[in-house]
Amino acid sequence: MEEVIKILEQIKPGVDFNTEENLIEDEILDSFDIVTLVAKLNDEFDIEITPADLVPENFNSAEKIYELVTRLEEE
Repeated sequence: MEEVIKILEQIKPGVDFNTEENLIEDEILDSFDIVTLVAKLNDEFDIEITPADLVPENFNSAEKIYELVTRLEEE
């Protein structure tokens, strides 16, 4: 989880990713941020986030992003 938050802070400094739960709905992360995030997560965790995974529910909070990463690591 800590590594996910570090990546998010690199992409969008100044956001409290520990408590924010509407990153997509509140437009904190835009489409370019998501593309950057997906690339960094794929590299850092050696996973492949597919287009099917690119739904707001998977990216609305650091916790949801971490859950996505964990699930993909297990596959």
